[in-house]
Amino acid sequence: MNVQFKKGVLELCVLVLLDKRDRYGYELVQKISDQIEISEGSVYPLLRRLTKEEYFTTYLQESTEGPSRKYYKLTDKGRDYLHQLIADWNEFSRGVNQLIKEGGNDE
Repeated sequence: MNVQFKKGVLELCVLVLLDKRDRYGYELVQKISDQIEISEGSVYPLLRRLTKEEYFTTYLQESTEGPSRKYYKLTDKGRDYLHQLIADWNEFSRGVNQLIKEGGNDE
C-alpha cells in the first residue's frame, strides 16, 4: 500500500481505536497492523505529538507481563477532533470514489 495513504490515515486509526477504550502503544500498533501494514516506529511519534496537542492524556498501569505500560486516553478535545476527522474522511473518500467511478467513463 502507498506510504502516503498510510501516513494520512494513521492519525484517524489511532483516534478511532482510543475512542472505545484506553490502550497502550504496542496494543495500538498490533491492532492497526491487523488491518494495515505499518511499522511500529510510525505510531510512537504520532502518539507523542497528539499527546502534546492535548488530544490524549497518559497514565501508567501495572502489567503482569513486565514493566508498567503507558496507556493513552482520549480527551474531550481529542474526541471533538476525531469527529471532525471522520467527517473530513467521509467527504474526502466520497469525492475520491466519485472520481474513480467517473474516471473510467471519459468519452
